This record gives sequence, C-alpha cells and structure tokens, in this order.
Amino acid sequence: MGGCQIPGPNATTREVTEILKCAKTVAVVGISHKEERDSHKVAKYLKEHGYKMIPVNPKYKEVLSETCYPTLKDVPGHIDVVDIFRNIEVIPAIVDEAIEVKADVVWMQLGLVHEEAAEKARQAGLTVVMDKCIKIEHARMQA
Repeated sequence: MGGCQIPGPNATTREVTEILKCAKTVAVVGISHKEERDSHKVAKYLKEHGYKMIPVNPKYKEVLSETCYPTLKDVPGHIDVVDIFRNIEVIPAIVDEAIEVKADVVWMQLGLVHEEAAEKARQAGLTVVMDKCIKIEHARMQA
C-alpha cells in the first residue's frame, strides 16, 4: 500500500475508500471457520473481490482454502490492512502486533472502538478505522 496512509482520527468515508482502493492484502484476525459468523462472511467477500485474504486464528490450519496463521507475526510478507474481529480487551495486543509487523492500517470492525489502542497505532504511523465493517464499506464504494 505504501503511499496510501492517511493520518487523522477515525478515517473518513473518503479515506476509507482510498484504503480499500490501495489495499491488496487483508489479514482477518479472529476469523472463524463457521460460515454463519461475520468474520467468515467478510473474509469470503474480500477474497471474492480480489483481495489477498489472510486468515489469522491459532485454532485453525486453514480457512476458505487459505493457510491460517496463529498470529500476525507468523504471516509472511506485508499486510496492508489488519481487520480485527476480536473482543475489545485484546485489541491493544493486536494493535501492538500490527505495529510490529509494519501493517499500514488497523481496522476495527463494526461495534469495536478502542481509543487508546487507536492512538498508539496512529503514533506509530498506521491509519485507523474503527466501528466500520470493511465489507459494508467496500460494497458502498462499489455502488
């Protein structure tokens, strides 16, 4: 993604559109193999829409025919967007990992807001999206 980082508090609609246009790889942290779960639906959608979807969950070896990694640190190559589907209390640790692996964007799914972790990510140069669904935002952009 490189030059597409957008500083600022929570990303605006325009900034979200820019992220979705620039991003190539999305790590889905907390993905489930259960088809009815939102994390699974979103990951499948991203894969169907041309993103390299990287499942991250220590419980699984593979999700949606993709190798599933236990942590962000285990993912080979660059991660553009870290899409978080985990409980609010573990978000700071995920953000720390996202910073460590030099991801470009931390995306907290709908209903997830962690201001302290978001500020830490911004201070480290990452763009932050909170309380938005990447699938909904992508579909809106396509419309």
